[in-house]
Amino acid sequence: MVKIQIGQDAPQFTAKDSKGNDVSLTDFKGKILVLYFYPKDGSPVCTAESCEFRDKYEQFIKAGADVVGISTDSAQSHEEFTRKYKLPFTLLVDDNSELAKKYGVKKTLGLLPARETFVIDQNQKIVHKSSGLLNGTKHITESLEVIDKLKSQHQEPISQH
Repeated sequence: MVKIQIGQDAPQFTAKDSKGNDVSLTDFKGKILVLYFYPKDGSPVCTAESCEFRDKYEQFIKAGADVVGISTDSAQSHEEFTRKYKLPFTLLVDDNSELAKKYGVKKTLGLLPARETFVIDQNQKIVHKSSGLLNGTKHITESLEVIDKLKSQHQEPISQH
């Protein structure tokens, strides 16, 4: 299992969104990205989590960040989940948990990827990670705090160290 460290380059990826379009990490270069892995569309905690991201989405955008959710659900499931809860951000399909493996996201009860969130800076470095199986919203506030610190510390794109 891969162990992601703060400060390391974010693992590169390309995955399909709910409409079948390819989305890659490189699409977000120069922006802050909040990448959140969640177990299942429509489950109570995952729904609360995604709706909390939806409700705070404008705060992420104003801070110069984008949000992308990832689960092993199908594109059709993501499309229905997005439509039902009016989610304004992209959900990616993680076939065979390949993205979860790249990011070191463990499985919940040995079945579904756990709930983990990564904040990736403008230079595509991991600057924060958090996890919480049963608390689907705490990491959202943490992510906004990290983004605010990034913005206040670096008025221009973060330099590579």
